[in-house]
Amino acid sequence: MAPLPISSIRVGQIDDVQELIKSKPNKVPERFIREEYERGVVVSSLKTQHLHHQIPVIDLSKLSKPHNDDFFFEILKLSQACEDWGFFQVINHGIEVEVVEDVEKVAKEFFDMPLEEKKKYPMEPGTVQGYGQAFIFSEDQKLDWCNMFALGVHPPQIRNPKLWPSKPARFSESLEGYSKEIRELCKRLLKYIAISLGLKEERFEEMFGEAVQAVRMNYYPPCSSPDLVLGLSPHSDGSALTILQQSKNSCVGLQILKDNTWVPVKPLPNALVINIGDTIEVLSNGKYKSVEHRAVTNREKERLTIVTFYAPNYEVKIEPMSELVDDETNPCKYRSYNHGDYSYHYVSNKLQGKKSLDFAKILN
Repeated sequence: MAPLPISSIRVGQIDDVQELIKSKPNKVPERFIREEYERGVVVSSLKTQHLHHQIPVIDLSKLSKPHNDDFFFEILKLSQACEDWGFFQVINHGIEVEVVEDVEKVAKEFFDMPLEEKKKYPMEPGTVQGYGQAFIFSEDQKLDWCNMFALGVHPPQIRNPKLWPSKPARFSESLEGYSKEIRELCKRLLKYIAISLGLKEERFEEMFGEAVQAVRMNYYPPCSSPDLVLGLSPHSDGSALTILQQSKNSCVGLQILKDNTWVPVKPLPNALVINIGDTIEVLSNGKYKSVEHRAVTNREKERLTIVTFYAPNYEVKIEPMSELVDDETNPCKYRSYNHGDYSYHYVSNKLQGKKSLDFAKILN
């Protein structure tokens, strides 16, 4: 979608957090400091250990052979994960460790480059591709303790070739290979989600058309006062599916809102964290819900994540699937809209919980 007119947006000074910790390692500028109410309640450490194990884990190897007991049990787990949590981890997903490690390596190399080099690929105000901070629309808006580098990947027409870096040398090659693997994983996951909803397995792929895929790399440097800042503001995703990869040896940073409490999610080794986006919530008529989540920082350790967003083509009409609507027992909860219109609405507003989804809700 076309960005907002850049001239209409005044975002003020946006400090690069990697540069901040070099020059003033013990100082957090006022614009990054959050009000206490924004930080919310975090589950206690004792409960955290228990809840880590409650975050559903789906073994994709058990879904490779349909119509046996393991398959049906795993589909049931997937359904419960989508309905109760909106988040789950996948193991045995089939993506080679070398592919994952390679894209992590070039992402880290990109963030480690001098600021002057990274600024050759700027994320202009009102856009969501390039290097910088996204979703900033005013001079007094609070900033996240994070540097981002985001790119449109597929289909080719959503790319901005000027923003694909020439350094590191293998960046494009590595990201292309990784993104192809993630795209195939998303197609598989959508088949299983369709089955879990009682739909034919190709239902999502048929309606999505040439799906849209974007990637965002997030780098969270250490922060001297992590209790005062947020790495990434609370939000749900506008996508159908979001795939989160966290680099090895990173600190725990992802938190999801569960029963009005922020619950930390500790990734399993070689697992990927998946979450349901707003699009699946609408298509499932609210049976599977997108969940508010955020990122926090650490006093001593950095964190690097690679996030893929997978969604229908911008031309696709989105509305609750007829198979999942019943006028008497489960009436339609969301209106029909063009996915491109929703995407434009989403990127044209700051991250603010699930407020973006009000765009689609039918108000009683």
